[in-house]
Amino acid sequence: MSDTTADANILWFIPTHGDGRYLGTSEGGRHVSLGYMRQVAQAADELGYYGVLLPTGRSCEDSWVVASALVPSTRRLRYLVAVRPGLQSPTVAARMTATLDRISEGRLLINVVTGGDPVENKGDGIFLNHEERYAVTREFLAVYRDLLAGKTVDYKGEHIAVEDGRLLFLPHQPGGPPLFFGGSSEAGIDVAAHTVDKYLTWGEPPAAVADKIVRVKAAADKAGRKLSFGIRLHVIVRETADEAWRAADDLIRHVSDDTIASAQKIFARMDSEGQRLMSQLHGGRRDRLEISPNLWAGVGLVRGGAGTALVGDPQTVAARIREYQALGIDTFILSGYPHLEEAYRFAELVFPLISQSRAGAVARGTLNTGPFGETIANDLRPAQKQAAQS
Repeated sequence: MSDTTADANILWFIPTHGDGRYLGTSEGGRHVSLGYMRQVAQAADELGYYGVLLPTGRSCEDSWVVASALVPSTRRLRYLVAVRPGLQSPTVAARMTATLDRISEGRLLINVVTGGDPVENKGDGIFLNHEERYAVTREFLAVYRDLLAGKTVDYKGEHIAVEDGRLLFLPHQPGGPPLFFGGSSEAGIDVAAHTVDKYLTWGEPPAAVADKIVRVKAAADKAGRKLSFGIRLHVIVRETADEAWRAADDLIRHVSDDTIASAQKIFARMDSEGQRLMSQLHGGRRDRLEISPNLWAGVGLVRGGAGTALVGDPQTVAARIREYQALGIDTFILSGYPHLEEAYRFAELVFPLISQSRAGAVARGTLNTGPFGETIANDLRPAQKQAAQS
């Protein structure tokens, strides 16, 4: 555990695969247009989120195209975008990375995604097993990092070969954007220990996260490296605990047993250790969803990947975040349904209770009301607002 708690980097999520008020149904579904995604990104920027994650996969809009479209609409928001070893050559990925990093003036973060669904992988032309995919990832990153650092690369591995690889236009961030990566298997942890900057875990209970951090730190120490740590969670926060738990129940009220069984069958075919751990938390059962105090696995009944949510009143959710921070987690990638409204709700209710690396725009001041009791704009005068955002 950490003796001191660092300020948190709080990221939100751009739902490029659809959004809505409920899971497992089209009822309350929300069409995700560029305009809607821009609303979410601009809200996150104005509210003071550190950045946003853009998902990757065949069920999503392409994260690079979406990020490129959204960057000009925001000022300080960072974009966590996926590179896909095996789908891209490291040199092409490095050029894309350097370009978007320059266009955004250093607001790019990179999410290295190996991919854990054999069916989807085959649809994308990847016919490698679990261990082979991580071997490709490690070779890919050896080339990719050197290119972003401005080196000329000659490399011949088992899966990747490059002759006279180089970038003519370097990234805005010296050495390239920080590399985020998640992998719970031994192969995944080995790749993380040797190649990336930030290790990500899905939202397991604190004790399990603590054990994982110990394992990853030990592997990184052996490799002579230091990593930082992040976690991916959903959030359901309301002014009272009762309201929050009702909202959690409401989120899955249209989810049928058949829908759960169908989703769990898909997750079972995956060879991702992280997905196995997520599914194991609830076992597809509705009667065991609070797997740790205020950690709810209902999302994972029908959603792959991140399947847990922090549920509760603002003070309780903030306390749970601090528990993860005490373990060494400094980055929280959050989401909630629908994403636009929940970005505001979380920022307004929880931001004032946690210490962040980027001060949010949510402020507490004197009451500023009009003749009928309505709030007039805000009570931050221009000089105050500039100081709050600096």
